[in-house]
Amino acid sequence: MKIRIGTRKSKLALWQSEWVKAQIEKKFPDVEVELVKITTKGDKILDVPLAKIGDKGLFTKEIEEAMLRGEVDIAVHSLKDVPSKLPKGLKLIAFSDREDPRDALLSCGRYTLETLPEGAVVGTSSLRRKAQLRILRPDLQIKDLRGNVDTRIRKLKEGQYDAIILAAAGVKRLGWEEEIDEILSPERMIPSVCQGILGIEGREGDSEVERIVREAVNSYESEVAATVERAFLRTVEGGCQVPLGCYAVVNEDRILVRAFISDLNGRFYHKEEGVFRFKDLREADSIGVAVAERLLSAGGKTILEELLKCQ
Repeated sequence: MKIRIGTRKSKLALWQSEWVKAQIEKKFPDVEVELVKITTKGDKILDVPLAKIGDKGLFTKEIEEAMLRGEVDIAVHSLKDVPSKLPKGLKLIAFSDREDPRDALLSCGRYTLETLPEGAVVGTSSLRRKAQLRILRPDLQIKDLRGNVDTRIRKLKEGQYDAIILAAAGVKRLGWEEEIDEILSPERMIPSVCQGILGIEGREGDSEVERIVREAVNSYESEVAATVERAFLRTVEGGCQVPLGCYAVVNEDRILVRAFISDLNGRFYHKEEGVFRFKDLREADSIGVAVAERLLSAGGKTILEELLKCQ
């Protein structure tokens, strides 16, 4: 049997796909796994902030289309990049162990978030990070930052920024952990939905592929956390780009959830935190919906309405 993995060409995407390939081949030595490299819209548009493009399938659409055409069998995504609604005929079939879900500050060994000089230039294109940075350090200048992880670090070293914020997971997976100057705890900066989890997407009905991939890769704890966080995202999204974050920590039959929604400037910021009991994935989904509805009732709905007016 042969399984073809559709993957972007970036170093991180290739690392992620190679890792899944290795897990499958280790568990099922008779299965041949091939990587098929695909360029996505997000790889082509590098000079425009992601929020301005407004395409939720920026890094997934072309790979998903290849899956639906039967050219590849599965795709390996940073799950934080995957829209809450998948194309008809596709589904998430497995979830990796979660790498570090937190955000990392890199500054060439010079600063932490507290010690950055007043007015320092910090690079990120994430609306979520921008809003939380404006709360933590309103004096900072925040400039957009696009490109793959290695490109972003190069721009930092060239002096275009005093510091940049990246997902710790990607930096660590590429073996560049020594570049990190500070890890920002979830209590200070709530991570993106599913940050640190790899999501493997496949076709509905490909039961044998799904069985093989789940046995080789799937983490139930990550699946529960992803179910909570993606249910939150699905409920809040409202069809627009909005600063939000959700992070679920699973401990046996309990889930700690931290989530927030904000306007673009961080002036109106609403946060929810709580511990919930759950029995199965259906209850995990309900928890994500409930947390989202609490935030919407606390002012999040007004934020969404205002953001929609600006589009």
